[in-house]
Amino acid sequence: MSNAKAVTDATFKAEVLENSKPVIVDFWAEWCGPCRMVAPVLDEIAAEYGDKVDVVKVNVEESGDTAMEYGITSIPAIYLFKDGQVVKKSVGARPKQALIADFEEYIK
Repeated sequence: MSNAKAVTDATFKAEVLENSKPVIVDFWAEWCGPCRMVAPVLDEIAAEYGDKVDVVKVNVEESGDTAMEYGITSIPAIYLFKDGQVVKKSVGARPKQALIADFEEYIK
């Protein structure tokens, strides 16, 4: 079971843009090998930092409008939203420590 919540076009605004906590959004797809590699890393971050940040997943195949709105052309694309705005971006599968370093000011 994933610690990251699935979010769709219909729920993105409420779950991400209106969230009072920072939100790490993983834009991914089933067929994407690197996406499958980074998923357990994001689950660990969700478990360890869940009191500071929410971690959600947006399947770009099922929620194309949201992916298009944020210009997602490569996946996995991991964006950090704060107060409804993108404040950090990371593209590609990266190790846990690299992601934590990228998002440190928002998750610690």
